[in-house]
Amino acid sequence: MERVYRYVEEHKDKFLEDLILLCKQPSVSAQGLGLRETAQLLFGMMSDTGISTTILPISGTDCPVLHGELEGESSYTLLFYNHYDVQPAEPLEEWLSPPFDPRIEGDLVFARGVSDNKGNIVARLAAIEAYTAVFGRTPVGIKFLIEGEEEVGSPHLRKFLQDHKELFKADACLWEGSSVNWDGRLNIILGVKGILCVELEATGPETDTHSSWATVVPNPAWRLAWALNTLKSPDERILIDGFYDDVRPPTEAESKAIDGLPLEEEQTRQNDGTSQLLAVAKGREYWRRHLFEPTCNICGMISGYTGAGVKTIVPRVARVKLDFRLVPDQRPEDLLGKLRRHLDRQGFSDVRISDSIEGEPAARTPMDSPFVRQVADTAEEVYGKPPIIMPTMAATGPMAFIREALDTPVADTGVGYPDSRIHAPNENIRVDDFIRGIKHVAAIIHRLGLDAQGK
Repeated sequence: MERVYRYVEEHKDKFLEDLILLCKQPSVSAQGLGLRETAQLLFGMMSDTGISTTILPISGTDCPVLHGELEGESSYTLLFYNHYDVQPAEPLEEWLSPPFDPRIEGDLVFARGVSDNKGNIVARLAAIEAYTAVFGRTPVGIKFLIEGEEEVGSPHLRKFLQDHKELFKADACLWEGSSVNWDGRLNIILGVKGILCVELEATGPETDTHSSWATVVPNPAWRLAWALNTLKSPDERILIDGFYDDVRPPTEAESKAIDGLPLEEEQTRQNDGTSQLLAVAKGREYWRRHLFEPTCNICGMISGYTGAGVKTIVPRVARVKLDFRLVPDQRPEDLLGKLRRHLDRQGFSDVRISDSIEGEPAARTPMDSPFVRQVADTAEEVYGKPPIIMPTMAATGPMAFIREALDTPVADTGVGYPDSRIHAPNENIRVDDFIRGIKHVAAIIHRLGLDAQGK
């Protein structure tokens, strides 16, 4: 493998140029921006790497899926899941440079999507280029599934995978992209939380009304605030009837795994710029809650006048966006029904739940999967430190759709670091993490090949 690693170092500038090229192309799924163009760009990059690539359209969306395949020396097949869409770049005024004009400053590469998820796409292509340049071909088959709707909840992926199971059938899947932790140890993540996103709306008068009428005209902002107050208690307990009924407790192995995780409350507090964390998030409880507990979160609220100066009104409407992070075996559609019944029982049948919702179930790969050990062993070789194996992340992705359709183990590694600022202004990665990520993917491919051949 030393020759492969040397190839990566010698071609570092070329791989960074590839990264810059991909990050220059906007691909914002929430805004329908540049998605087909990005798919075409990736088609060329994958084809140039020797991967047989097809762009597969999905009915009802401008976000096609890229399927890539590379034949290996054995029948074992590794699937790479990635996504080419990125989050909106707003607020633009908080970026130190334009989000789609990538720049390298010292050891940092800044661009929207450079960590989530384009840096990982390029790293995987670079690993295949380096490996085949040295050995001629990969020892295992390679497949790619790169979608363009992950940042809006992958609404079409479940059915797409059900219709194309054979096309993406594989023995294991390397997920979109993790990061190193504060100590430089790679986080290998084996699961995701699910999610349910909804919008609640309360209405008042037919038009904004002079606030002198607040004596007799109902205010929808207050109505919504009172409804929200029934959802969660001050001790963070979610009060929706039956909310916790289907929560699957962590296994013994998963619970034991968090005992080996570093305590990071202070780093989290400093990095997020908050004066304190929730009182319940202390010591090991920090990780237990973060990884194994569901949430009820207010993402944003709007009502009435919020501009400069004073405008005294009773607003016409009030809206709030909520997200619920879910754990196995909670189901988004079940919890949506429970939310509706809860509001009705609490006297808020007039509060409307939006028709347009997003939801994905949670998923986890068993910690004793042989694939987990293969990914972990190669990480220690490349990074020089034993990795952190996390039973799940606190965020969400469509991992359950992969597990459901393909019945394959999934592990998540990547090129980020704790201050990559994904979904935020000034998203970035470190060049050294990008290069190590390339080497790690190549090492995984090599290890899988050796094991497939019984060596």
